[in-house]
Amino acid sequence: MLAIVVFILFIGLLLLSVPISSTLSIVSLAPSLFDPNFTISPEYIIRAMFGGIDSFPLLAVPMFVLSGILMAKGGVSKKLFDVFSFFIGKRTAGMPCAVIITCLFYGAISGSAPATVAAVGSMTIPLLVKLGYDKTFVTAIVAVAGGLGVIIPPSIPFILYGMASGTSVGKMFMAGIVPGLLIAALLMIYAFYYCKKHGEDKDKINEEVNALHNKGFKKVFFESFWALLTPVIILGCIYSGVASPTEAAVISVFYALFISMFIYKSLRVKDLYDVFVESIKTFAPILFILASAVAFSRIITLLQIPDIAANFILNTIHGKVAVLIVINILLLIVGMVMDTSPAILILTPILLPIAQSVGVDAVHFGIIMVVNLAIGFVTPPIGINLFVASSLVNIPVMNIAKKALPLIGFFFIALLLITFIPQISLALVA
Repeated sequence: MLAIVVFILFIGLLLLSVPISSTLSIVSLAPSLFDPNFTISPEYIIRAMFGGIDSFPLLAVPMFVLSGILMAKGGVSKKLFDVFSFFIGKRTAGMPCAVIITCLFYGAISGSAPATVAAVGSMTIPLLVKLGYDKTFVTAIVAVAGGLGVIIPPSIPFILYGMASGTSVGKMFMAGIVPGLLIAALLMIYAFYYCKKHGEDKDKINEEVNALHNKGFKKVFFESFWALLTPVIILGCIYSGVASPTEAAVISVFYALFISMFIYKSLRVKDLYDVFVESIKTFAPILFILASAVAFSRIITLLQIPDIAANFILNTIHGKVAVLIVINILLLIVGMVMDTSPAILILTPILLPIAQSVGVDAVHFGIIMVVNLAIGFVTPPIGINLFVASSLVNIPVMNIAKKALPLIGFFFIALLLITFIPQISLALVA
């Protein structure tokens, strides 16, 4: 009975648009307020909130946020785009494909989908529109490809999933590489089809790419070298055993600071204050959600909600394939109405035991979960990537969403492949 009351209260607060951190806190305190004989007291819940964010792996999140913002202010996305345009710009769909690859690499720097859209989109959308591409199409490409920011490591959602599930963050990072490359490849296939069908202004494109060629490969490569080296340093430190993900996140901050201030000289000392303020504004809401989600996960465990949900699904639905389809549908719906961080922290304790009971590896399930929620970045009504992209170009969100539908379709194909072919996620995991 108490579990039903908690569930109704949770849904009611969400429908009233109460902030998710406040919703989770209220729901976590509710059982002890409704039932004085409940196992744990409100004081314990509050201590659990503070204890939950006292986590060494969790320190990686603000560090990757800060590193990503430093890179964005340092103009790293332009350096990445130039080197990819140099090689493939003259090919059919070369420039849109260069945008997708830039999102792929920038995702390996920022670990955030909205940050990837903002950094890459602000630079590439005006350029590709100038080259004759449809503005809405280009914006849709950036919005959808920006979702790679949470799949290609380092990924903030992977860190949160590791925290919620006890899974190795290093293994999650390794598992995200092949799925990220697969999604990027499928998006590029659609870009090729679109450009083949609608045509391109080859004269303008050749003029832009020739300007890069006139600079010479050495100069273009050297300007991009330090940006390209970023994911190599971050992931190399983790997989070689030199540093943990948290330590690698700190290294990425100092590296971003170094190349932005002393190599590219695009960031000055007086700019750092604004960078730190923006980082705090970005991370602080996540911190409140994390604290309340820790308490919430303990409450639902005590109320045996994961067991109830698992028994209901497993007794109602039979077979691994059917269970995975139901979980995917649930995650796709959740991704449409809830931000990734709270979704992972709330649903992992509930859904992971169900997935494991039908033989799904915890690392594989983490990839399934994050890819589902990444699709949520470009599906209304939340669709944060759509809103970020819309703010860059002043195109209505629904117009971008309509143009993005075929791209989302290819993203969905990747999701199905990742769900039912575990080797895609586990190929690189030792």
